[in-house]
Amino acid sequence: MIRFGTGGWRAIIGDEFTKENVQKVSQALANIIHEDKVADSGFVVGFDRRFLSDKASRWMAEVLAANGVRISFITKFVPTPVVMFKARQMGCAYSACVTASHNPYDYNGIKVFLKGGRDADEVITARIEEGVEKLTEVKAVDFEEAVNDKLIELINPMNEFVDSIVDFIDIDAIKKANLRVLIDPMFGVAKNALQTVLITGRCDVDVINDGENPAFGGLMPSPSPATLYRLKHLVASQGYDIGIGTDGDADRLGIIDEKGNFIHPNEVLMLLYYYLLEYKGWTGSVVRNIATTHILDKIAAGHGEKSFEVPVGFKHISAQMEEDNSLIGGESSGGLTIRGHIQGKDGVFASSLLVEMISVTGKKLSELLDEIYGKYGYAYTAEGDFTFKRSEKEYLYNKIYVEKSLPEFGYEIEKVSYADGAKVYFKNGGWALARFSGTEPLLRIFVEMEDKATAEGVMKQLQDFLAI
Repeated sequence: MIRFGTGGWRAIIGDEFTKENVQKVSQALANIIHEDKVADSGFVVGFDRRFLSDKASRWMAEVLAANGVRISFITKFVPTPVVMFKARQMGCAYSACVTASHNPYDYNGIKVFLKGGRDADEVITARIEEGVEKLTEVKAVDFEEAVNDKLIELINPMNEFVDSIVDFIDIDAIKKANLRVLIDPMFGVAKNALQTVLITGRCDVDVINDGENPAFGGLMPSPSPATLYRLKHLVASQGYDIGIGTDGDADRLGIIDEKGNFIHPNEVLMLLYYYLLEYKGWTGSVVRNIATTHILDKIAAGHGEKSFEVPVGFKHISAQMEEDNSLIGGESSGGLTIRGHIQGKDGVFASSLLVEMISVTGKKLSELLDEIYGKYGYAYTAEGDFTFKRSEKEYLYNKIYVEKSLPEFGYEIEKVSYADGAKVYFKNGGWALARFSGTEPLLRIFVEMEDKATAEGVMKQLQDFLAI
């Protein structure tokens, strides 16, 4: 069965990710587009650098075009944010990118976007799932014939996307800073866009881990301390001002400071929100998901702003940002956006804004982090991903959601929420969360406490209690 998670539909290539299933998803989506009477609004199709992404995007376009949907097909692999940007610019009711984002190399999938270029919500993904189950036929046309018949328009919006970022950031401040930047696209799609933005800002830019590599160099295409080990070493040893890593489809980022330290995505969010409020004088609330640091709440309160907590899935962040006209929204997995840009996460844009930040302030990343911790206090977030057998999922589900059992933490509990997993809020300001991943067969545990030892101790309590 085809099921969408927090970041679209993802499946193992050759197992569930097949030509037949891609066509079924496309046909179900085409049926929805006609039900909603928005076929004339256009539909952007893009793809990343993964194995089969280019072919699968054509399969998708062939089905949509056969169903009378006006297709704009991006001819070269691009960051997912480029698809969202172009769809927003064109006013498309729906659009999609063939990608499995940061999943292992043997996965692929489809991300569906709604009007404005934001992630599809559960209502739409449920309609797609139901539509697939009810299908009686799938229509398709030959790709080249559809292009010749002008059913599919070939486009390349990369320059427009890059120009939009250059126009948004303080490019003159970056030009004056003479920064050295090292980029690690993790064999993904970020290099062209990010390098162009930074070279426009007269940065000295070098790139590692680029080129065609379907196995992503044997690593997960997800920026983390483990996968960015080469970037960490080179930034510190060769005197770069910042190291930038991006995941497979470039909607998430991982940052290395001038000392070679990995800057956690929580800290990236803290840095940018603080910079926009404190140094640029902007105003607005922050939206974070349940697995993201509460220090953002303190930064917001310190500037007379609000903080909103939402479930995991960037669609929830986008929706809440739109409702409150929030300044910034993001998640601890490395995705974020700010007001005025696209409504989905964008690693290229976020990286460019970080380069602006150190250019405008004249301060190192480590100095700005120390400034924030000095004002709002320190907290450490421990994270763990735990695999389980299919036979164990029911046990874990019952333990967490039905029995609602908790270990004896040794800390006074303020409240417990089961809105998305089980999140325990301690009276000392710390918290612990256990939830099933929406994209992989994993149970994820997050704990934020006053120091590393305490956070990891609470995580071990949860791990032992759940026997994982």
